[in-house]
Amino acid sequence: MKGGFTSASVARERARAGFNRYGSVIAWMTLIGAFVLAPDAHAQLPGATVPSYQDSARPAAERAADLVSRMSLEEKASQLLNDAPAIPRLQVREYNWWNEGLHGVAAAGYATVFPQAIGLAATFDTARIHAVADLIGVEFRAKHLAERHRFGGSDWFAGLTVWSPNVNIFRDPRWGRGQETYGEDPYLTARLGVAFVRGLQGEDAAYYRTIATPKHFAVHSGPEASRHRDDILPSARDLADTYLPAFRATVIEGHAGSIMCAYNAVDGAPACASRSLLTDWLRRDWKFDGYVVSDCEAIADIYRPDHHGYSATPEAGVAAAFDAGMDLICGGPVEGEHIVRSVREGLLSEATLDRSLVRLFTARVRLGQFDDAARVFPSITAADFDTDAGRALSLATAEAAMVLLKNDGLLPLNENVRRIAVIGPNADSQAALVGNYNGEPSQPVTILDGIRRRFPDAEITFAEGTGLIDPALVPVPNAVLCADAECRTSGLTLERFADRTYATAPIGTTPVGEPRYRWSGELQSGAVRFTGFLKASEDGEHVFRYDANGGYRIFIDDKPVVDAWGVDWRPSIAAGKVQLSRGQTYRIQVEAFQRATEGNEGLLWSLPSDPGAAAATQAARNADVVIFVAGLTSQLEGEEMGIEVPGFAGGDRTSLDLPAVQQAVLEKVHSTGTPVVLVLINGSALSVNWADAHVPAILEAWYPGGQGGDAVARIIAGDVNPAGRLPVTFYRSADDLPPFTDYDMKDRTYRYFDGPVLYPFGHGLSYTRFAYSEPKVAARRVSADDSVEASVMVANAGDRAGDEVVQLYLSRPDVAGAPKHSLVGFQRIHLAAGEQRRVSFTIDNRSLSTVDASGVRRVDAGTASLWLGGGQPGLPHVPGQAASVVITGSATLPN
Repeated sequence: MKGGFTSASVARERARAGFNRYGSVIAWMTLIGAFVLAPDAHAQLPGATVPSYQDSARPAAERAADLVSRMSLEEKASQLLNDAPAIPRLQVREYNWWNEGLHGVAAAGYATVFPQAIGLAATFDTARIHAVADLIGVEFRAKHLAERHRFGGSDWFAGLTVWSPNVNIFRDPRWGRGQETYGEDPYLTARLGVAFVRGLQGEDAAYYRTIATPKHFAVHSGPEASRHRDDILPSARDLADTYLPAFRATVIEGHAGSIMCAYNAVDGAPACASRSLLTDWLRRDWKFDGYVVSDCEAIADIYRPDHHGYSATPEAGVAAAFDAGMDLICGGPVEGEHIVRSVREGLLSEATLDRSLVRLFTARVRLGQFDDAARVFPSITAADFDTDAGRALSLATAEAAMVLLKNDGLLPLNENVRRIAVIGPNADSQAALVGNYNGEPSQPVTILDGIRRRFPDAEITFAEGTGLIDPALVPVPNAVLCADAECRTSGLTLERFADRTYATAPIGTTPVGEPRYRWSGELQSGAVRFTGFLKASEDGEHVFRYDANGGYRIFIDDKPVVDAWGVDWRPSIAAGKVQLSRGQTYRIQVEAFQRATEGNEGLLWSLPSDPGAAAATQAARNADVVIFVAGLTSQLEGEEMGIEVPGFAGGDRTSLDLPAVQQAVLEKVHSTGTPVVLVLINGSALSVNWADAHVPAILEAWYPGGQGGDAVARIIAGDVNPAGRLPVTFYRSADDLPPFTDYDMKDRTYRYFDGPVLYPFGHGLSYTRFAYSEPKVAARRVSADDSVEASVMVANAGDRAGDEVVQLYLSRPDVAGAPKHSLVGFQRIHLAAGEQRRVSFTIDNRSLSTVDASGVRRVDAGTASLWLGGGQPGLPHVPGQAASVVITGSATLPN
């Protein structure tokens, strides 16, 4: 699904592109509704009869059915699209169903930005995740109130239907969207998914605060480049044991009001037209009574011959989706035409449309959209977002999410440290804080900011040292730029154009000193061109990039060096290399356009001498300690991206290694002899094998959210004792894994992988030590249809207070095909130095079960081995205690 982390204006333009006659009618209806429907539009004249759908005393489904019965076919079709227009005659306000809330309110201006979802998972803390989602739900209501007063309804990214959480399994670390998930384990994902859904939706008996939408149903986890045409054939065991449990839990336990179906096909049927998924599993087995929304453009995938080609015509594709149980299309107005024609051609019954519409309007009724606003969450105001309390929770969550991967005693830093060198491409980067599908923090704290704030008396030296995938780039100085080939006049010529084709004469021509430009709103659809000459100051390979939130092209002597014109809606970091000779003059031309409403841009380069790396090395020599902030950003890993650089393809990764330029500078900095703290900023596993062998301390910070810099600094200083745990395995190499396109779980994740790993699932160090003793099982024998209590004594054996994540694993070595062991319980507890506590778990029969080759979940007789500890069983230096229980009898569990 696209657009969640873009600005709202950009997403609107993308989604509304290609308007046709039908779309214009919808737009006109929406415009009328925006003026006709004021917030009190449902007020009735004295003595008037209130339609059933406006009677708040009636059940929501009954009200919805009454409303749908009053609509024409064309009106019905318009309401089955994500950008649903107003129907003034029925006093139905416009409503856009598309909204994003993966780790905070996204694409709606300032909001609290929490750590990326993978970082939330690293907390191993369901109560905290519930609190985070609870606050996000309040902020959605606040944003919705502000928008509703303006429009009478909800425009893009201002509604209350939240397309989160992403509970897909992060089965392969190469997947660029894995950062959006809760990791590789189905149990952890299920527990956190339930907590997030419940937090978003709230506990009000009458109204949803928001509606959560677990996604992408189902069996979806890359590759990004082929997601619109992939047909995945999971084994029956993998489907039931790995890919579906988190969806089941969010539906049955979390009571999610919505589900999003995926792009890919499963067993030959597109997920959004799969009766097996949408009818059998979801509605028959799990008793789901909410609505299903398609991923954006997924319905077009059903009928497009270059995608699934599942149906011969668009009308047949739309019919297949609605018949299977999909209810709402995320797509353009043309899909509305297909709905109408599908009914008139007899491919789709109007009764099936009514079924979907009743589900959709039941949801809108339960959101309070047809009731007096004073009755619907009256305590929430339009000002309840981006608050001090929200930022405090974001900071505490970031602190809880960070995982200390390695520590040879360097951390926490001595309070008397006097000289700190902060180095690396993510040290002073806001992009490194927010990940994707993000909001905008109003008071962001980068890692560099956090270090300066926490160590105000220390001498802090910052040297970027390197870019993410290229040497450190700096603005091209005007000293090397010339307006003429002889360099008699310095500077360049700037031409401004009304559109991006350059087909007409420029609307303005200006001499400028350097290739920098500030965009304003009136030029958002236009373009610029810089022309002139560049006189090289060094011999060798130069790297060029244009820093802009848009497309760009760079030419040297009329030859293309960079062509990032056709990149998608994200800011590009595409760069190009060219050999230049010192003293020689070259013709230079830069063309660019901006996608955002406004922004600054400019031409960057790096010289063959790599002064950035040299500055970083010098800074390290002059320091007492180095904090090297490395890793990735969502400019490299993410959703269906147009990036093709070494190690990355289409948003996915082809290598798990730290990008080569970062690795090279890290080694140079280490060679100075100054101790290094390596801070990793990323959304997926990094194979930092060299760093593990050479660097004394490594902290995994994920994409830590708006206040992430303070969190990193406080952990490094020892103000906070780290206790995050890895929700994914850090492998030594991608070469250790099966092909990315293989969805078989054999040799994947900690449950099935047998080789050595760099850092295992569940790993995380502390500044204190924990000891385990006295394991107890309430009953040594338990029936297959019963549960069992297990507990262990946990003690803080160190001299510092801290959190411990107590993990419970179960293994069934006597059951064919069962995982090596599986997480079946976890609790995050806080212990003062010297304190001890008994930690108890209830293991129900679903946790005791395994899935056989035919996909049947069973509890088989035999011995179940338990491990209660600070990490997985069988690993060196992981404290814990073993226990076992004998299961008598057998039982088959429902889907």
